[in-house]
Amino acid sequence: MILAYLLLLVLVLVLVLEWKAVPIEDENEDDKLGARSSAWAAFAVTLIVAISTTRSPAQTTNSPILQEIRQFRQMGTVLYVAAHPDDENTQLITYLARGRNYRTAYLSLTRGDGGQNVLGPEFGDELGVIRTQELLAARRLDGGRQFFTRAIDFGFSKNPTETLKIWDRQQVLSDIVRIIREFRPDVVITRFSPEGGGHGHHTASAILALEAFKLAGSAKAFPEQLRTLTPWQPKRILQNSGGFGRGGNDSDSALRIEIGGDDPVTGTPFGELAGGSRSMHKTQGFGNFGGGGRGARSETFQLLAGEPSTKDILDGVDTTWGRVEGGKGIDSDIEALINNFKPEDPSASIPALLRLRTRVASLAKDPVVQEKDAQLDRIIQHCLQLDVSTSTEQKDLVPGETLKLHHKVALSSPTPLKWLEVRYPAVSRAVTNQVELLPGKPAALDASQTIPTDTPLTEPYWLREDHAPGLFRVSNPALIGRPENPPVFPVEFVFELAGERFVISDEPVTALDSSDKRAMHMEIVPPVWLHFPAEVRLLAPGASKSLELEATASRPGVAGTINLDAPERWNVEPASQQFTLAAAGDKKKLTFKVTAPADASTANISAHAEVNGQRFGNDSIRIQYPHIPPQLLQPHARVKTVALEMATRGHQVGYVPGAGDSVAEALEEMGYEVTKLQGPDLTPENLRKFDAVVVGVRAFNVRNDLAAQMPALFEYVENGGTLIEQYNRPDSLKVDKLAPYDLRLSGERITDENAPVTFLAPEHAALNTPNKITQADFGGWVQERGIYFPNRWDEHFTPILACNDPGESPLKGSLLIARHGKGYFVYTGLVWFRQLPAGVPGAYRLFANLVSLGK
Repeated sequence: MILAYLLLLVLVLVLVLEWKAVPIEDENEDDKLGARSSAWAAFAVTLIVAISTTRSPAQTTNSPILQEIRQFRQMGTVLYVAAHPDDENTQLITYLARGRNYRTAYLSLTRGDGGQNVLGPEFGDELGVIRTQELLAARRLDGGRQFFTRAIDFGFSKNPTETLKIWDRQQVLSDIVRIIREFRPDVVITRFSPEGGGHGHHTASAILALEAFKLAGSAKAFPEQLRTLTPWQPKRILQNSGGFGRGGNDSDSALRIEIGGDDPVTGTPFGELAGGSRSMHKTQGFGNFGGGGRGARSETFQLLAGEPSTKDILDGVDTTWGRVEGGKGIDSDIEALINNFKPEDPSASIPALLRLRTRVASLAKDPVVQEKDAQLDRIIQHCLQLDVSTSTEQKDLVPGETLKLHHKVALSSPTPLKWLEVRYPAVSRAVTNQVELLPGKPAALDASQTIPTDTPLTEPYWLREDHAPGLFRVSNPALIGRPENPPVFPVEFVFELAGERFVISDEPVTALDSSDKRAMHMEIVPPVWLHFPAEVRLLAPGASKSLELEATASRPGVAGTINLDAPERWNVEPASQQFTLAAAGDKKKLTFKVTAPADASTANISAHAEVNGQRFGNDSIRIQYPHIPPQLLQPHARVKTVALEMATRGHQVGYVPGAGDSVAEALEEMGYEVTKLQGPDLTPENLRKFDAVVVGVRAFNVRNDLAAQMPALFEYVENGGTLIEQYNRPDSLKVDKLAPYDLRLSGERITDENAPVTFLAPEHAALNTPNKITQADFGGWVQERGIYFPNRWDEHFTPILACNDPGESPLKGSLLIARHGKGYFVYTGLVWFRQLPAGVPGAYRLFANLVSLGK
């Protein structure tokens, strides 16, 4: 036992060191800054409990099929609601889904689009796609399902009033009502309190969940949904209270339940599964998140509305099939099926399953019964030991092309089974097969089908249309709530078993390459992709500048015409250009000349190609991380052009990359020659050639090679250089000293991108040289003004700007500049990494002044 406790001490020390080394969650989650210490403390307690109650791993004799049958029997349903990826209680979801077999789902109102990515450069829409897949990876571990609304994570919000305004309250509310009517939860659980506190998104998620709970059962609420759905009223809505900025309390009135236990199939403790689930949020620094063991754990709940409960969250809920009209007696049939199940011969249960299937088919159809019907067919498939697959060697297709399919069926049980046909719902066609299947003798079928010419290109459905700052636009309401796109070309295998037909759904997949065995969904692509190398193109009013476009063929022998589409007053020459690409993968660069209006102006210029009478105008972005499936985005090919009066001084800039941003590319567009620097490059001799050195966002949070180089950077400033440090989080800094003088970071921020700005040092060079900065330069900013401002600094620093969110005192730490020797040190929490890629003119002018200091 002493040895065990020594081991515990070592583990805790390792965890503490790891905690200091790894960035926590999203920068939007200020109210979670204390969550990590609490999480590790809880983990240490769990380890102590586990050691003090040491026992051998749980012995498991259950087969996965038997567990599926138990899940089929259970009709209880729980919906967990919060605001972002990582807000969910993964151990509670694991306990409900795997321990009690309830239909359990997490509804994240947003996809986490507004945060930062500690793994790479993606943010905004691309980050939302990654975090969607991280949530799906988490649900595969904890056993839950995943839903979303159309709400966009637009960044940290200090109050729910702002959040609900930007989201479009009624639209997001309608989405939650829709999901409740589709999923039909008996109990809704919120992560946060509707009373406020912390992140405005959090509070808003609880406010909307409570409103939706009260409306979902009314036929007067969102009646347009009732064309395909029916009202549904959950029995109660609870808040999973206490901790993690959730509000609520653990008062005597709170309901408390124990959620410990082990997975009935694998014997893995729920805490361990939950830790693995949470560790999928790797873009938020949770890659090393630990899990609990077999120790006891409880959760508390406060009633928000509906019927009270005293012993359990599902008190008073009929979780049997008796709740369904005509379902009386089905539970007895399932119980007999469970008692008679033979893990060594699952096909012996087929007759009983078919009788059960006939009973379920006779029931009135509602969303839950239909889902259970499909689940029963999967159980029958597994008892038959029947494997089906559809493969193709074609990784992608252009609309109108022929898809070559290889269907394969393998039966292992001796049960007589006939393969009747394969159906293709997307084209309303089928191929008849009529094959008597024999155990151990796979059957195959090759077929070809033409992809309809109007098939949409592969793109996450919520990104197919341009969206508002707070809400995605989705034309097809049937897609609302889905985590990702349905299959592009669904396939249905039709079998006959004991005189009955049953269908197994599938879709074509292909391996990525010989070294990557993961199956990838089929993609629909254009014959040619169009790409602007620059996100933003800057030019003076009335001036002309070259605009490069790259065309890449996805097919051999692609030829056509490329046109640029520009708004009025912007001129593009030539109007169009011909192109021919001989082989797939061939690229061709085309150069156009764009001329700006005579006054300051911004425009989006898009491109499209005419190929064989069809129009295509899409770029190609591939996202690949090992913890999620590969993702393809094909957004509209466009570039933002900005006509502005901007002067720069100096020429050579060194850039130290951080957690990921495109500020270096913005500096190049401004006319600077940019050299990216690593830790070993930061020597006094090497730095001497640069007019300025810029440090990327969160560099001091994510990089281990900078601490030893800080003296060299400060010496560079002292000798006449300009050093600009962009924002860092105050937690988990990897350097002891950020600046040559005392400087302390905080969680202070300005979330209102339109907040008025006061010039505290109007004569300072940063506001005058080489560009005269005015209030107009702070117009058109996006998402926020800035984050993680210093709140304490040495008298050597001059605060340049003051700004505040409505109702708050002015903050002065957004832009601090100090003379150090002959040079300038700049620390800025203004979010250049958002403003510069968005083409905000004033942000470019002010940033040019910072780089030009002393020149």
